[in-house]
Amino acid sequence: MGVPKENNNIVGRRVKKARASQKPALSQDALSGKLAARGVVIDRAGVAKIETGRRFVSDFEVKALAQVLKVSVDWLLGLKD
Repeated sequence: MGVPKENNNIVGRRVKKARASQKPALSQDALSGKLAARGVVIDRAGVAKIETGRRFVSDFEVKALAQVLKVSVDWLLGLKD
């Protein structure tokens, strides 16, 4: 038996949590815009797909997401609580 699906998308769940914890909360569209300003193109639909596990993220995207969301890469990857 394989790994349960919910365990396969650590980054997506954490992106959603970090986005919601911003003061004020950051919309998917606003996150997309902040990423674009750093040269990382992920549209709002792409952010939604990341959060729901339908799109994986590359290493440079993880780094940019961490910077924009003000969290560590280790936290996004589930290596730190």
